[in-house]
Amino acid sequence: MEPKSTVFIFIDNETKPIAEFKAPVNFELDTTKLVDGQHTLKIVSKGSDGIEGVRLVPFEVRNGPAISIEGIRENAVVDGILPLMINAYSKGNSKEFNIIGSETPHSIPSWVWILIIGFFGWAMYYLFTYIHLKQ
Repeated sequence: MEPKSTVFIFIDNETKPIAEFKAPVNFELDTTKLVDGQHTLKIVSKGSDGIEGVRLVPFEVRNGPAISIEGIRENAVVDGILPLMINAYSKGNSKEFNIIGSETPHSIPSWVWILIIGFFGWAMYYLFTYIHLKQ
């Protein structure tokens, strides 16, 4: 029987592993104990011969309320007064669905307005040519 590797699991730049297992392993990472934001999962596998393998997995934790903003983008250059639409909603109780605040409202995109105006323009043209041909 082949000796198994030992797997050490680290979060961010911690020097002490959060878990240590013999491979293969099934592991549940509890992200509720982490602050929201960017993190790195570092998995170190040490073989029976002492050689280590390292794998880094960057991930983002977002356990708190999700924040959506419309009216400005990241790294935008702006001036004047900006009308912003901000919505923040949490997952709440996972056993109940709360419709209030669970969807982020958005303004109607400009391409939809162009389609609507184009359709009504075509409809008016069609109506006028139809009436003109009837006379």
